[in-house]
Parts: sequence; structure tokens; C-alpha cells
Amino acid sequence: MFKTYARITNIIGDIAELDAPGVAYGELAHIVNTNGESSLAQVIRIDRDKISLQVFAGAKGLSTHSKVRFLGHPMEVPFADAMLGRIFNGSGLPIDGKPPMDDAPEVEIAGPSVNPVMRVIPQNFIETRIPMIDVFNPLVESQKLPIFSSAGEPYNELLARVGLQAHADVIILGGIGLKFDEYILFRKSFEEGGVMDRTVMFVHTAADPVVERLLVPDLALAVAERFGIEGKRVLVLLTDMTAFADALKEISVAMEQVPSNLGYPGSLYSDLASRYEKAVDFEGAGSITILAVTTMPGNDVTHPVPDNTGYITEGQYYLNNGVIHPFGSLSRLKQLVIGKVTREDHGAVMNAMIRLYAKALESKKKISMGFEKTETDERYLKYADLFEARFMDLRVDTPLNDALDRGWQTMAECFSRREVGIKKDLLETYWPKSADSSDEAADDDEEGKANAAG
Repeated sequence: MFKTYARITNIIGDIAELDAPGVAYGELAHIVNTNGESSLAQVIRIDRDKISLQVFAGAKGLSTHSKVRFLGHPMEVPFADAMLGRIFNGSGLPIDGKPPMDDAPEVEIAGPSVNPVMRVIPQNFIETRIPMIDVFNPLVESQKLPIFSSAGEPYNELLARVGLQAHADVIILGGIGLKFDEYILFRKSFEEGGVMDRTVMFVHTAADPVVERLLVPDLALAVAERFGIEGKRVLVLLTDMTAFADALKEISVAMEQVPSNLGYPGSLYSDLASRYEKAVDFEGAGSITILAVTTMPGNDVTHPVPDNTGYITEGQYYLNNGVIHPFGSLSRLKQLVIGKVTREDHGAVMNAMIRLYAKALESKKKISMGFEKTETDERYLKYADLFEARFMDLRVDTPLNDALDRGWQTMAECFSRREVGIKKDLLETYWPKSADSSDEAADDDEEGKANAAG
């Protein structure tokens, strides 16, 4: 039996308040204005019998004489295999011109995260063909990782490329506050890349109601959970979680909540964690991996959104000046797959290349300060140029094993065996044969100098 109330006591922004006893938190309601037009709303606060409703399409046109009918259930989204290849808006309604999914069973959104008893330790590697990810900070199945970036960086292009190239059964995009051309970028990339038939898109554009931003992650993750339970490896791509947090701030201000840091609600950590903790590897079923963009206003990593995100997630990728930086980027679960799922030399190549690149940057800094350039500096500078062109350039597209081979080749072009600091057994197996003669010549030269000195 639906409960209907005929009077709204207050309207603040997109929040409507009324007295309605016996209503549950998260319950949906239809608000019918005096013209007979209906708007969907959700209970977001209960103070005894006083209820606050978040109006999804905005409160414009509503009056205190509008009728409110509570539906007796929380927000739900249709779920079926027929969702694959479809595009929905921030309320879960189709926007691709295809028929609505009226016959599909519906599942609740924003439910609790998976019981830890049902989780297994992550152990599978997700190859993206992006060297700065695969070689240096691999993405592990069921991991939750943000991309820390700033406005103007190509983070949407990076997300689209990961969606195209990552080994996943289902891709779910949650677009939050996208510009129209950004939405077209994702749609065109997935269609032309041939992955649209295994993709579900939930898109909130900048022109849509602000409050719908809050629904997009929950819609995407609810569908991801159902696919995961069915045994699918699901990759969830979210952009941009800072826009999501800004919507939380707007709602909390409208509800006159006591603000926390920079006006964000005190529940910001819990609001973010409840979404990120949906990442899981189900025992005996599939998995959910989350890769989400977090833009940093003013490129400030201490901003409340990236700051809270860093405590929740398992590392981060730093995207700055169009590249993923090796220093600052981190995948805390990479040790679960490096050398175990990937090739035995993976860890050695990763560590050696990063160490050499750090020394190369030291040489650049020394030279910029006016110190004389040495022959050793020349080799480090050459290595830095090769490293940035072959690995850091986001246009590079190569499988992991080919990238590891290229790493060996790059080191061999600039250094001798003894300078890279890698174990002898791995050097014997993977050091390029073409570099052996130059190493021997260098050894002979060193030996000759020693004899002459003697």
C-alpha cells in the first residue's frame, strides 16, 4: 500500500521536506506537482517524522502543494544480459534510442559491500598493454585504484584505452559530470574498438541534474555485482569521483549539515569507501575491478577528495603532463602477480629501470645547475630519452612480455651488464645477445687500463 502525503513543508534547492511517519531511509517517492507532472525522489535524511527527499530531476516547478507518494522500496536498476551494449542516464533510463527494459528483473543499488568471508585474495593480472601500468604498477584483478590527475589531462582517453585493451568479460562505464564531447569519446571509442557489445554505460552529463551524479557509481556497481556473481570478470571505469564528491557537498549544504574540510560533508570518507569497497574477487565466481578518476583541484593531492581516496584505495596512478609518472604512482597489490603470474624477470626489470631513470633525472638536474657533463651523464641522458619515448608515452601499445624485452634492450643500449644491478642468472637468460660484444670490449678496455696502470 503506497503512502501518499499532500503537503511539502519546505523546498531548499533540490531538497523537499515534509512530515511522513513510517518511511524508510533510501525509499523512493513520486512527487506530483499541481500540473500533474511527476518527479522521482529518494529519502536522504530522517529526523523523527521529518523527511528530506532528494529530487532527481531538480525541484524546479514543485510547490508546497505537490503530492508525495512513497513507493515502499529503494532505488533499483533493471538487470539482464540484454544490458550489454546499452547506454543509460544517471537515473538508469535508456538514452540510446532502444526500448526500455521493462521486463528485466530489478536489483537494488547502494547495498552493502561483499562479506569478507566470500572474498578471495587477489591473484590475477589484468594486462592493459600500457607499459607504465603493466611493467611498473600492474593492475590486479579485484583491485581498486584511482587515477590522480588535474583538469585538462587526458584521463578520459586513458580510461577509454584501458576499457578497450584490458582483459575483462564486461566493461561498465560510470560517467559523472561528462561534457557531451567526452561522452561521445567513450561511445565512439568502444564502438570502433569492438567492445561495445560487452559494455554497459551509465552517463551523467554536465547538463543533467546535479543530484543524478550521486546515482551513477551505485548504478554501475550494482550491475557489476550481478555480473560478477554470474562469474564475469568485470572492469568498472568511473569518471570523475571529484564531481561525485562535489555533488555530495551541494546536497549537504542544502540540508544545512555542519561542513567539514573545504565544505565537504563529514561523511565523505564513508561515502567514497562504500563505493570503492565494491571491488571484490568472489570465491567461486567472478570479480569486480575499479579504476576511477579523481581530479585534483589546483593539482593539490592534499585536497579532501584525493586525500580521503588515498586511505581507501590500493595505490594510485599519477597522470601529469600527459604521462603516468613512475614516482608517486603505486600499485600496492603488484607483488601478488609480479614474477608469479608474470614472467620471472618482471621484478628485476621494473626495479632496475626505475633506479636508472632516477639516476638519469639526477644527471639532468646536475647539468641544469651548471655542472660539467660527463660521459656517464651522456649515457644516463640517452637512457632517459629512450625510457620516456618507449615507456612513458601513452601512445605506446605493447604486450607485457614485449615491453619487458624492450626494457632489456633499452638498458643494454646505454649500460653494460654490471651497471644495471640485476642477478647473473637473469642476465644470462634475458640480456640481449647483441650487447654481449660491446660488454666484452668494455671489459677488455678496463682490463687494459688496469694493466697499464700496473
